[in-house]
Amino acid sequence: MGKRRSYRSTAVKKVALEKLLESAPVGDVHLGMDIGKGEVFTVIRWSDGTFEPPWKAKNPTEISELVSLFQVLAKDRAVTVAMESTGTYGDALRQALSDAGLSVHRVSGKAAHDYAEIFDGVPSKHDGKDAAVVAELSAFGKSWPWAFTPRKGKDAQMAYWVDWLDAQQSIEMLWLGRLEGMLARHWPELTSLLKLNSVTLLQMLSHYGGPAKVTADGKVGSRLARWGGYMLKREKIDAVLESAALTVGVRQNGQDIKRIQQYATMALAAYRETQKAGRTLKKLAKDNEVIQRQGKAVGVVTASVLWVSLGDPKNYHCGEAYRKAMGLNLKERSSGKHKGKLKITKRGPSIVRRWLYFAAMRLSQDPDVRRWFEAKKAKDKDKGMGALIAIARKLALALYSVGVYGDPFEAWRLFPGRSLPRKARPSRSPAAA
Repeated sequence: MGKRRSYRSTAVKKVALEKLLESAPVGDVHLGMDIGKGEVFTVIRWSDGTFEPPWKAKNPTEISELVSLFQVLAKDRAVTVAMESTGTYGDALRQALSDAGLSVHRVSGKAAHDYAEIFDGVPSKHDGKDAAVVAELSAFGKSWPWAFTPRKGKDAQMAYWVDWLDAQQSIEMLWLGRLEGMLARHWPELTSLLKLNSVTLLQMLSHYGGPAKVTADGKVGSRLARWGGYMLKREKIDAVLESAALTVGVRQNGQDIKRIQQYATMALAAYRETQKAGRTLKKLAKDNEVIQRQGKAVGVVTASVLWVSLGDPKNYHCGEAYRKAMGLNLKERSSGKHKGKLKITKRGPSIVRRWLYFAAMRLSQDPDVRRWFEAKKAKDKDKGMGALIAIARKLALALYSVGVYGDPFEAWRLFPGRSLPRKARPSRSPAAA
């Protein structure tokens, strides 16, 4: 491209590469790629800093033609193919590039966004320009190796069960939300006696569908005792039966009963799938020392989510980098409404933040954390989300230390204000995996 950059693309099947190479500069080549669901744009950056107009290939049907052109380029010069993280749209291409022995790098989406105006003086973004920006950042050393490495063995199994667990948990929450609305109308007293996600409550509603049928069954007490087991006391059973008989809820028709039965049945089925997935993950992670160490802090299932989503924490050079991969690092948000307010970036996998948030909720009940949590909550005018996110951020650093160095997890060490006992350690080297 000249001084006024041209972004008019050429179809990959019409690229005359041999003719192009006749006048091409000698030296390393960086290929920037912008990957969409249906198309892939590629821009060549030569060693002298000049660019070629974009090539356009259909995704995935023209991937092989594109990779073949890259292989020709790589015969006489070092070629680096750079791209942004693109979810799953780029996986087939990344695999083909790695299979072809080409060097694949990743460029941060945030870096590409911030560099757009510096690149050509215009803040606009489009496919051809995005590819050129990625190529430029790669040439400047702002990219990292990103070869395609498929999961194998237990890691592949864990990835499957983590995905299944997360999906089933979302499904369970969907049905519980619908069920809560129905109970508020027809049996509002019940959720003050049994938790909405209680297996006993779900089994009862799946069987009866509402308070009228509960009251009409003479054997309901024994059924509740069997469903609840030793944890469900007789006093609680009597209270549930009394609420069914005296409820002020709206009287149900046949369809109302059917809906509650179906909602409870679906929620119960999803709950049982999450339990199955959790048990399987614990078995698969039995010999993984990093997960076992982190599991002592947040539970083996949550530690398995971290392992599948982020990989081995030893691959990160520090705890802050590990936390940044979770999207829990802070950025300043300034506008007319939010002057200098700090927010988390949310640039990592959302599943990690979600499960770590649940872990922070559990940890907030620990006596060593509870005092700080309540003080922060009071400071934020009785809003607890900021305090839970702060716990999650501290927890991310602790999990890195626990997973990499083998430090024992101690909740009281999460917050300042107490002297931390220093262990005599000859060197800060990662614990053997």
